[in-house]
Amino acid sequence: MKIVTAIDSFKGSLTSIEAGNAVKEGFARVDKSIETIVRPLADGGEGTVYALVTGTGGHFEDVTVTGPLSDKGNCRYGIIPGDVAVIEMSGAAGITLVTNEQRNPLNTTTYGVGEVIFDAIKKGCRKFIIGIGGSATNDGGAGMLMALGFDFLDEEGNSISLGAKGLSQLRSISCENACKELSECSFHVACDVTNPLCGPNGCSSVFGPQKGANSEMIAMMDSWLGKYAEIARTIKPAADPDISGSGAAGGMGFALRTFLGASLESGIDIILRETALADYIKDADIVVTGEGMLDAQTSMGKAPIGVAKLAKSYGKTVIAFSGAVSKDATACNGRGIDAFFPILRRVCTLDEAMDPENAKNNLADAAEQAMRLIYATGSITEIRG
Repeated sequence: MKIVTAIDSFKGSLTSIEAGNAVKEGFARVDKSIETIVRPLADGGEGTVYALVTGTGGHFEDVTVTGPLSDKGNCRYGIIPGDVAVIEMSGAAGITLVTNEQRNPLNTTTYGVGEVIFDAIKKGCRKFIIGIGGSATNDGGAGMLMALGFDFLDEEGNSISLGAKGLSQLRSISCENACKELSECSFHVACDVTNPLCGPNGCSSVFGPQKGANSEMIAMMDSWLGKYAEIARTIKPAADPDISGSGAAGGMGFALRTFLGASLESGIDIILRETALADYIKDADIVVTGEGMLDAQTSMGKAPIGVAKLAKSYGKTVIAFSGAVSKDATACNGRGIDAFFPILRRVCTLDEAMDPENAKNNLADAAEQAMRLIYATGSITEIRG
């Protein structure tokens, strides 16, 4: 029997690969001849760099960059076969890098993201996969572009300040000094946010509060971003702040698409394509997926559903394992997951459940029992074949 696992990380407990290996261990207890192929899975957010690097034989790079508060810090990104750079913008401009007391999108910048891209360009990368979730910023990606050589100038011809407040000073943008190698690069952006740049559904109004913005700041930033889009259109006629995803990551979606020609795509679609999961699934007997928590939100297109959809296109049986499940997780059964199994085996504290060793053992034990059921019922015709 051939089984393919593509399980999202159990955040705080197991990486994608660790979860797959735990399932592999459980299946082997039943029959050592079972071939279990462990593949990485992520959704373009946290864990994407680790999943793709470890799952494709790539390597990590560490670079010192400007953090969201303009202090220096380390950002890790990945380079996978084909000289493809895999970057999580949260590593350089993430909200987890800013304390609750320091959160203020007027000050936070995406400059470090541009520094990471530039470092990867210097190391020969010309294709980029960028996850833009979890940002602390609302600067429209201006900081990133400035780090790549774009000139964002005030009325006196000086560079604007970093952070969203700098957009209040913006009078002109020039591409003349932008990194020349950018013309050779392609950018594929994991973006599952559909918000426009401005307005009541724009990034300032919807995501500003969680980044520390009050109502006055939201109104100012929304106005500044609107003027930024108008200025951008003078040199990039295709600039459109209303295109779906433009408001992602405080306007980073707009900057990437307008100035770097990026495609904004579903995160899971990018991951499935780059890991060539279809090549492994097409001749598998069972496909295994899962994540830390299965619920109704999972059914709305999160990573396990992406795997299930792909598997069903090849007519495969799909089972899922999860640290916990909600009552409404049954919605997943209608989206391609034939059966799912929570892995907790006894009443315990959250800390006990999330302990990596406990999670690994619980997952392996659950996988073993699921396989015993499959063998007992003969529900997969190829079991004995």
